[in-house]
Amino acid sequence: MIYRNIAILLVLFIGACGIERTDWSPKSYVQLDHPEWTRDAVIYQINTRQFSAEGTFHRVIDELPRLKKLGVDILWFMPIHPIGELNRKGTLGSPYSVKDYYGINPEFGTLNDFRTLVDAAHSHGFYVILDWVANHTSWDNHLLVEHPDWYERNWRGEPHPTPWTDWSDIIDLNFESVELRRYMGEAMRFWVEDVGVDGFRVDVAGFVPLDFWETVRRDLESVKPVFMLAEWQQRDLHQHAFNASYGWAWKEAAHDIARGDSDAGRMTGYYADLISTWPQDAMRMLYTSNHDQNSWDGTARDIFGESLETFMALSFISEGIPSIYNGQEAGLNKQLEFFEKDAIEWRNHPHREWITKLIDVKTQNPTLHNGEWGGRTEPVTTNNPRQMLSFVRGQGSDRILALFNLSSSSASMSLTGGAVEGVWCDIMDGRQQHLSIGSSLSFEPWGWNAFKICSTTGNL
Repeated sequence: MIYRNIAILLVLFIGACGIERTDWSPKSYVQLDHPEWTRDAVIYQINTRQFSAEGTFHRVIDELPRLKKLGVDILWFMPIHPIGELNRKGTLGSPYSVKDYYGINPEFGTLNDFRTLVDAAHSHGFYVILDWVANHTSWDNHLLVEHPDWYERNWRGEPHPTPWTDWSDIIDLNFESVELRRYMGEAMRFWVEDVGVDGFRVDVAGFVPLDFWETVRRDLESVKPVFMLAEWQQRDLHQHAFNASYGWAWKEAAHDIARGDSDAGRMTGYYADLISTWPQDAMRMLYTSNHDQNSWDGTARDIFGESLETFMALSFISEGIPSIYNGQEAGLNKQLEFFEKDAIEWRNHPHREWITKLIDVKTQNPTLHNGEWGGRTEPVTTNNPRQMLSFVRGQGSDRILALFNLSSSSASMSLTGGAVEGVWCDIMDGRQQHLSIGSSLSFEPWGWNAFKICSTTGNL
């Protein structure tokens, strides 16, 4: 009783003295302003060296009308800077071994050529983001001579590659240096303010302190709204720095399922974590191929086999921002060399129409839009959870029901729970079907359906 009376007196004293009490009301976790143009955006990654036989910015400009017809929105360019020559890998080196943050790789053209490309992309309605490598530089970057204190040192006092990697062509920067931070931030601002790019994909973003990225974001936003994509998988990156991050857990689940090492429950686990852990604003980039995966792991077909088209569809219908690697629309059937010239073989392929259709579906259905603009993923239960991934995105009359057989065998299932009651229209061909709890459906191996609600019945 004595302690209770003391607590009451303390509360009265705080109120009488005007001391501010903690505000426990809910706050928005994500405090970024996401550019309106990311609402239903699809990312397209361009490997300039391999994009054409010439490997130049001018040849990218020639292909912009084709990319516009494909339907992509954000053009992500792998690093365009000069590549280090000291300890270079292969003949041409890695684009991620940067020799000059303000320069242009002469393979591709000049700075004016790139400005022309950015202007042309904007005139077609695209947005341009640059791959930015802040964690490390080439061994012969001028910064090592001019600012040796900006680099990390090993036990011998020498610059060193990123520990526990085989990145022998680069050396790590030390972000304890305020002057390095200023230099790197100003270099990024140059490409936004002077050249006109619309943001960055940041290489190994987690290897650089988060507070640096938060400072960069504030500075760039003073120029114009930007889109920031982190090559990392961490929720806190989204609070003040990044709009999107890699959906590595989705990719790893998809790979394991495609190989037959896991079943649909593995993907269900991904969505359970997504809904419980990640804010809706935090866009997760989903993909079936990119430069790393293609060059080091295999082609998309090598990895996914007959499930490729299924996982491509899932990457567009899921929560997340989908990404396409250049050449996927041509059925890219080889691993592109990373350190040598190895141009994409462009050809007519069914994937061009397939990707265009998936983009159209995403664009035309607001509940499939990105981040805060799209619907959350709510579980739908079935009597066959080992084969079937089933969920609804959206609410009320704006819902998408997705049913995916994530197995190489035929699957039958019955709906046992979830917001499934109603008349549904297939988003690919418009066919109508009434579904309710107890409805049974069958699927071919790797078969799937996604439906848009046409009308509802009963109480939802």
